[in-house]
Amino acid sequence: MPFAPQETRISLACGRDPDGRPRGWYGVEVRETVLRRFGLHPDQPTSRPAEPRPPRRWYTMAAARRQPRKGRRYP
Repeated sequence: MPFAPQETRISLACGRDPDGRPRGWYGVEVRETVLRRFGLHPDQPTSRPAEPRPPRRWYTMAAARRQPRKGRRYP
């Protein structure tokens, strides 16, 4: 692994979503100085969206895929 343990932080948050289902979220933090070692920094043009957004229908179709289906406990 390119990072030393003291250069990163991984955390886990657990809870329930609005429907009452259990969920878990991982958070990964890496120090800015470490990322600069690899040539990654906020001034890079690719650190922000550079291309136009996908068509609106793409978001609609993605939202439909995320909807829970009847008879399934977890999507």
